[in-house]
Amino acid sequence: MIEFQQLQKSYAVGDRQVVALHPLDLTIESGEVFGIVGHSGAGKSTLIRLINRLEEPSGGRLLIDGDDVTALDRDGLRVLRRRIGMIFQHFNLLSSRTVAGNVAFPLQLAGTAHERIDARVAELLERVGLSDHAGKYPAQLSGGQKQRVGIARALATGPRFLLCDEATSALDPQTTASVLQLLAQINRELGLTIVLITHEMEVIRRVCDRVGVLDGGRLVETGPVTQVFLHPRHPTTRRFVSEDEYGENGLHRDFDAVAGRILRLTFLGADTYQPLLGRIARETGVDYNILSGRIDRIKDTPYGQLTVALVGGDVAQAQARFAAAGVAVEELRA
Repeated sequence: MIEFQQLQKSYAVGDRQVVALHPLDLTIESGEVFGIVGHSGAGKSTLIRLINRLEEPSGGRLLIDGDDVTALDRDGLRVLRRRIGMIFQHFNLLSSRTVAGNVAFPLQLAGTAHERIDARVAELLERVGLSDHAGKYPAQLSGGQKQRVGIARALATGPRFLLCDEATSALDPQTTASVLQLLAQINRELGLTIVLITHEMEVIRRVCDRVGVLDGGRLVETGPVTQVFLHPRHPTTRRFVSEDEYGENGLHRDFDAVAGRILRLTFLGADTYQPLLGRIARETGVDYNILSGRIDRIKDTPYGQLTVALVGGDVAQAQARFAAAGVAVEELRA
């Protein structure tokens, strides 16, 4: 478990202090994939680098499994960092070392016996699907392969925590999907706690259990991804989720000419694939017009979200029937 207790960070710029991260409280549970999303300059990288003290906090406390990281001396910090692996945006591989050599490097620094290093490197390269590339150099690899080497290297010392600093932002969409799938597999099979920062809500949706939203160095919203993604509260979160689909009033500008009561219906889990809209429309005598919609998955959970206009019949009864069926109903226009 990682606990932020009023943790904060400021930088001295000339004769003034610039706040990068305002005091925040946050708990990341053991074994979960926790995402931190925010625009450039929001404080994401600062936050993640405070966890292994690549950045020194300006105040507050950080606890990892009950140990006060902010109070550790140099020896204690060295031990801590063996428990924390880190994956970087631009891979940070050693160009003069082979794939195997890059993965072996942290083990060599830790003084691991040579024969154990060879076995561990082979095991890790198999896990990330690069057994056939052990003798290649980083310049011979694709971006996705380089990041897989970075993941194998981060796992070398058997950490309990994995920090991912914009680990997919330099990759194309298809490669991003495969790397996220690998991280999800590592989380399931090894039980690692993964902290992942990104500026893309799509990355959060694919792999995370919970998410925190940063804006201007402040934690403005946090919760399960299903809740934050489907029912965002803070304007910053809504901007990430909506991708400008809705205007300031929560309505698409093209909806102004649409008649009827406009609702946003959110289906979660097995209800996503049930014909509730058609059935309730028939039973209450309403007509419906689907204005926008999406059916997809949040990690392993299917969801559907429809914006519909209901006219005629008993609209109020239809709305009540949706709610009674477990559908989240948001009235956008009466």
